[in-house]
Amino acid sequence: MDQVSGSGAESELQPVPARMLNEVAYCERLMYLEWVQGEWADNYFTVDGKSVHKRADRGKRVLKAVDNSIRAGDGESLPYSARSVWLSSDRLGMTAKMDVVDVDGCTVVPVEYKRGGKPDVPEGAYLPERVQVCAQVLLLREHGFACDYGEIYFAKERQRTRIEITPELVEQTLVAVARARSVADGGLPQPLVDSPKCHGCSLVGICLPDEVNALKLRGLERQANTVLPVEPDIAHETADPWGFEVGENDEARVKSAVRRLYPARDDKVPLYVQSQAVRIRLDGERLIVQHKDGPSVEARLLNTSHVSVYGNAHITLPAIKALIERGIPLLLFSYGGWYQGRTVGSDAKNVELRLAQYAKSQKPEVQLRLAQGFVASKILNCRTLLRRNNDKASAKTLFELKQLARKARESSCLGSLLGIEGTAARYYFSEFTGMLKQDPSGGFELEGRNRRPPRDPVNAMLSFCYSLLAKELGLAVTAVGMDPMIGFYHQPHFGRQGLALDLMEEFRPVVADSVVVGAINNGVVKQDDFIRAAGAVSLSAPARKRLILAFERRMDQLVTHPVFDYRISYRRVFEVQARLLSRVMLGDIVDYPEFRVR
Repeated sequence: MDQVSGSGAESELQPVPARMLNEVAYCERLMYLEWVQGEWADNYFTVDGKSVHKRADRGKRVLKAVDNSIRAGDGESLPYSARSVWLSSDRLGMTAKMDVVDVDGCTVVPVEYKRGGKPDVPEGAYLPERVQVCAQVLLLREHGFACDYGEIYFAKERQRTRIEITPELVEQTLVAVARARSVADGGLPQPLVDSPKCHGCSLVGICLPDEVNALKLRGLERQANTVLPVEPDIAHETADPWGFEVGENDEARVKSAVRRLYPARDDKVPLYVQSQAVRIRLDGERLIVQHKDGPSVEARLLNTSHVSVYGNAHITLPAIKALIERGIPLLLFSYGGWYQGRTVGSDAKNVELRLAQYAKSQKPEVQLRLAQGFVASKILNCRTLLRRNNDKASAKTLFELKQLARKARESSCLGSLLGIEGTAARYYFSEFTGMLKQDPSGGFELEGRNRRPPRDPVNAMLSFCYSLLAKELGLAVTAVGMDPMIGFYHQPHFGRQGLALDLMEEFRPVVADSVVVGAINNGVVKQDDFIRAAGAVSLSAPARKRLILAFERRMDQLVTHPVFDYRISYRRVFEVQARLLSRVMLGDIVDYPEFRVR
């Protein structure tokens, strides 16, 4: 997909793709996300649309120049159909890759393929589709072809619909070109409000329209110190003189329920490889984990979210290339669980977001505000976990944790915030053992946090689960398009994913600590599952496998989002929180919405 910069000078040099004219007429924010920021995500509708376009891509006939297409004896029979025709015009400022162009003598007709059915409208199609077809007609005319109309092939009904090229449609198409450039130069547009267009949009999980609107409304209410009235019957969208729908201003937005517009869970699951005597190879669309002595394991690439390899398992180059081509991260860890690196194909295209992140990271007031939220939310989540699982937690500890969360929000610098977090950690871990159900022999007592190396079983489990959690947040941050190395609370440090650790803070108690508590209390891990040597304690391979399974069950568990009040899995929560942090970077919202369990 073509990509332009938001800067005016550069965007004027690049022609606007006809596909983006369709988008700007449908949703300006969608156009900006796709064209300027290079965002993309597939869903059922886009995958189905690609299958429809495969038919248009079949065949190798090309569109000949006007003088050749009508010359007798040129070896090309008339009529014929050219496929995947790409034309551009500097004068019109447009470019288009046409699915099919039917040629009959001196006359040509562009045919645009659409996956759905024909809408019941007098014009034969909605305005965005007609604008896209009109752009193709104008480009064909610009290159000397006689083209009076265009057509849309609706795959659901297997029929073509003629699109008349009226002066009004031509004017709307040229306005769409100018509007696309204006939107590209003007920054990320506001999301639509309570719009039915968001249902089925493949980028809805990236755009987060309802979430952004809800947070903007909350920010306006905080500024005005008042609550805006609820008017559910108000029209949420209006139309401009050219027929393009636009959202209302912030001041006119109304409070409404936040819709969950994307799946609650991700159907893809990770593949963990811990055995050393294995070979990971590619077989068609599957990864085969081949054990030297034992049965092989298969994983379909279509259903794989990422691959984590611990130790020195062998993976073939074709398998690595297949993972890169499909955007599936391959993460490498030491056998003990230390993160070593990952394969990188093409990183996220959203350069604008990274530049914004770098700029924000240089502002002390932004660093402090975000860090205050991360630490305060972590402390309050620790307090909630103690209240839920430790009936004997002292009132003094619970009181101090609440006060420390308040002090974190009032801290004046990152240094004092570090001190507050350390004090809260001492209170929290002093009560941690009370959440564990001890067997008669004991052995799972925790006397404070220790690491590098862990010196008791509980700390060994905590360290391993924290590494799993950091891996998940690192993947979420990278998928969103931010630089995981540039944090706000965790300052840049060689080899440390500061931003992933920032987001990880509030999830340590509710995900990692909760997994450890559950694994001990439910007998998933027992005392004889640990290896003790030279004062260090580590998990055995079978115990680590069981702990990974417990962690993955937690990641797949549905939880009610405390801000938006819909249920999604923890893995989806990580993505939503990372997306919302990216919106803070771009100025779409002011405050990062903390994830605090009740």
